[in-house]
Amino acid sequence: MEERNILVVDDDKEIADLVEIHLVGDGYKVFKSYDAKEGLKILEEEQIDLAILDIMMPGTDGITLCKMIRENNTIPIIMLSARSSDLDKIVGLGAGADDYVIKPFNPLELTARVKSQLRRYTTLNPNSSNQLTTKEIHLENLTINKENHRVVAYDKEVKLTPIEFDILYLLANNLGKVFSTEEIFENVWNEKMYEANNTVMVHIRRLREKIELDSRNAMVIKTVWGVGYKIEK
Repeated sequence: MEERNILVVDDDKEIADLVEIHLVGDGYKVFKSYDAKEGLKILEEEQIDLAILDIMMPGTDGITLCKMIRENNTIPIIMLSARSSDLDKIVGLGAGADDYVIKPFNPLELTARVKSQLRRYTTLNPNSSNQLTTKEIHLENLTINKENHRVVAYDKEVKLTPIEFDILYLLANNLGKVFSTEEIFENVWNEKMYEANNTVMVHIRRLREKIELDSRNAMVIKTVWGVGYKIEK
């Protein structure tokens, strides 16, 4: 297995060390930082494949750091937080995070989520630059290439996170089919959704902001009120 580089940014040294121990045990290389400034420096100097960010940090917090990373980077981001309310999750996901883990957490669960996010990201971003990319979906105002993770909406290329891409591809690859939020969650996250949450809706909102001409009047991803979402041909 190719070694993957993980950035851990947490001002709590004990938690950062705990995460490092388990990730290294699974074969990952870990870069630790105890503040946002150092975390950004590591991102600039190293080839990072995934970032784990604590939300509550002094100075620049994890939410702000996540937004800064998302300005020019689509690597998976997992947020760590002691806050478990739906609002806190919505804020974290709305900032560009792909997943949200609540403290105290089971390190095995965290490493499983890291594996899941990396598997999705590396599948959508193959390293081979000379590989033919023919697996495309062409719609009126949207082109999706699954092999190189390239999306063009209204003649403009847009950058999507792995989760955003998976949701878009799921809908576009099943034209006309309405997916409930539960079905989207279970297809994209490969987990059972045991309780109602706003995770899918937050990602749909972010997707619309990127691919729609007017996110408040969506023409690509349609809402079927009381049922779910779909893309029509």
